[in-house]
Amino acid sequence: MNSFLLAAAFAMVVRSLAADRLERWNLGAPVLMVLAGVAVGLLNQSSIAEGLNTETAQGAAEIILAVLLFVDATEVRAGRLWGAYPGLVARVLLVAMPLSLALAALLGWLLFPGLPWAVLLLIACVTVPTDFAPAERVVRDPALSVRVRSTLNVESGYNDGIVSPLFLFALILAGSKTEQRTPMEALATVLPFAVKALVAGVVIGALLGWLMDRAHHAGWVTTQSGRVAVLLAPLLTYTATVAIDGNGFVASFVCGIAFRYVHRLLKAAKVRAGHSDRAEIRADALNSDFRLLEDVTGVLVMTMWFVVGITTVLTFDLGITWQVVLYCAAVLTAIRLVPVLVALVRSRLTGRERVLVGALGPRGTTTIVFGLLAFNKLPEGDAANTILVITVVCVLGSVVLHGIGARPMAHLLARTGERR
Repeated sequence: MNSFLLAAAFAMVVRSLAADRLERWNLGAPVLMVLAGVAVGLLNQSSIAEGLNTETAQGAAEIILAVLLFVDATEVRAGRLWGAYPGLVARVLLVAMPLSLALAALLGWLLFPGLPWAVLLLIACVTVPTDFAPAERVVRDPALSVRVRSTLNVESGYNDGIVSPLFLFALILAGSKTEQRTPMEALATVLPFAVKALVAGVVIGALLGWLMDRAHHAGWVTTQSGRVAVLLAPLLTYTATVAIDGNGFVASFVCGIAFRYVHRLLKAAKVRAGHSDRAEIRADALNSDFRLLEDVTGVLVMTMWFVVGITTVLTFDLGITWQVVLYCAAVLTAIRLVPVLVALVRSRLTGRERVLVGALGPRGTTTIVFGLLAFNKLPEGDAANTILVITVVCVLGSVVLHGIGARPMAHLLARTGERR
């Protein structure tokens, strides 16, 4: 374990010291951390599976996912729940994503006929949600229109929170290491979890947003203490919700939404009341409260990519079949693109913009964490191994396709649009 931590810390320091130069070479954190993980994995091949399949690894993955869900929910901007273009986001999230999940499960049934349908649904939940961790600069690229960037940003922030209840339902249905449940039993387990999560998330998020505003107004908060409070918010929400047998992931996501909404509501009220200068000062203070959380999240994301590199070594030991390669290639391309094009028919986007929304769908930390949780929770065997292999191939394929190739593709499509 010490060697793993040392190698991960060393790789993160190297990446941090050369971050700007590496970005210019189009080599983000995922590429470097995966390579470092592969190097460490090759030196510790015998202990990889044992290290991944532990309660410690499972608990770490759950906490990381809770933090990421909270961060995703708080990062959406533009003053509306679903960003500046809610109609476009609704089409992508509520039409394209369910279609993608259904197509992914159907393709899994064709390629992996020996797996139960609950496991196929689980694989779909692992591979469909998008995350711009492998291609952070793409969503800020001026070659993309504001509508495309906003839609992609909001979608990547919300899709993991929306998919997580379905993921947990499929995981319960597929059966843990000690029990299996019928669909009705799984649904009866998930629904109370979700209700408790919604209540806990709203209450904690709204209360925290109000308390932060009051504390800043009274001058009780120091720069450091405000950042620490926000950093602890997802951990507090997750653990409190789990303590009452709720879904900690959904609660963390809802908490982020509620916190952001209350923060914006209080800020707007003070501006209307004629205290705009003081309100802007408090808003700047509240925004600075997120900086520690953002930095810690960056470290967590790099850690997960390091784990992907280590897991890659195990994946090659397990074997990568042509079915896995075909499935991942389809999920990263057609199974993403076709539903998006269908969902955006008669939308305000141009044809080129619709293609960009469909083509720019990287997979990242969400897929990694979902995949590791499924591998850890399921009994040892073909189902768990298949999910692990698909997870690694999917995210590595996305690093190449979206991390390295997304910007050239976006610029090519932009030039094509200009010529027309």
